[in-house]
Amino acid sequence: MTLDDLDKSAAAQLSRRERQIMDALFEAGELSAQDVRAAIPDAPSYSAVRALLAKLVEKKIVDFREDGPRYIYFPVIAAEEARASALQKLLKTFFGGSTTAAVNALLGMNREKLSETEVQQLQRAIEDAARDSQSSQQ
Repeated sequence: MTLDDLDKSAAAQLSRRERQIMDALFEAGELSAQDVRAAIPDAPSYSAVRALLAKLVEKKIVDFREDGPRYIYFPVIAAEEARASALQKLLKTFFGGSTTAAVNALLGMNREKLSETEVQQLQRAIEDAARDSQSSQQ
């Protein structure tokens, strides 16, 4: 299943706690509710974590399997797909859909922290994007 298969509003409308849970699940692969609670900062109660996991299952973003008396939860979508969806929402919300504005904002924040290798990688990505753009216009 991909994000395209999901209800767009469900995938895009994750609360802060739901995003924290997804981050923990992406990092670990699968966790019990107690493990999720231990993995997120300033965690809510165990029953609140279970309720949040149930909401994520309902949204078809997380699924579970039974392991004896406990449930083991795991993400249904790939981290890359979730990242792409979150970035699309970020671009739309804060940058009016402009990739250029977002990249300029990121570069402005991290200009002194970029290594020479990172600068070269960014230059190659820009060159590839320019080449792709020219190819699609022909």
